[in-house]
Amino acid sequence: MKMREYCLGERPREKLRERGAAALSNGELIAVLLRTGMKDRNVLEVAQSLLNVTEGRLGGISEMSVETLCRVPGIGPDKAVTLCAAFEIARRWSVEKSGIVRRPVRSAEDAYAIMSPRLRNLDHEEFWALFLNRSNYVLGSEALSTGGLSSTSVDAARVVKRCLEKNATGVIVFHNHPSGNPMPGKCDLEATGSLKAAMEAMGLSLLDHIIVGDGSYYSFATETEYFARK
Repeated sequence: MKMREYCLGERPREKLRERGAAALSNGELIAVLLRTGMKDRNVLEVAQSLLNVTEGRLGGISEMSVETLCRVPGIGPDKAVTLCAAFEIARRWSVEKSGIVRRPVRSAEDAYAIMSPRLRNLDHEEFWALFLNRSNYVLGSEALSTGGLSSTSVDAARVVKRCLEKNATGVIVFHNHPSGNPMPGKCDLEATGSLKAAMEAMGLSLLDHIIVGDGSYYSFATETEYFARK
């Protein structure tokens, strides 16, 4: 590596040490994670090439798999794994920061704020449960199934089992729509009704089913007529 390229590759790290991470651009932060560039392209240029793929959106990069990242020139398996790990840490930190264990859940908005960082920007569906005690404090959250591009399964028996194991009296379930449209389909309506009946049969409460879209959500509990009918 030429000295000029080495210096360019090190600048984001030096800048971070001297001025803090907040002083770095998105490209510079990515360059810190990538560490090295290519023979004919320094690490900042590789980082910018990656940003160009998603039109500058970090959320777009967070959606990319290891295989997809490796298609970007200059990013091999090791760099791709590092990027995926960094975005996963960011998602988990966002969930922790939401105050998942420090305050009760009083509304669909509260529940959405806790779980949306986990479910936004995914290219597949995931089904999660948020377990609550009688005072609506969160006992924990858990991914119960992962689906494909357009669907995931809802195992009512498993939801009930995990509620009993965690001594939860209620649960709020979530799943995402990769299309970005949070409106429920026929399968969502049927699955919610079946889950609600299974919970009630065991003396438990399905407090809400929230579908996460692109910056928005649909709450079955807010649709009080539907919940009452079920």
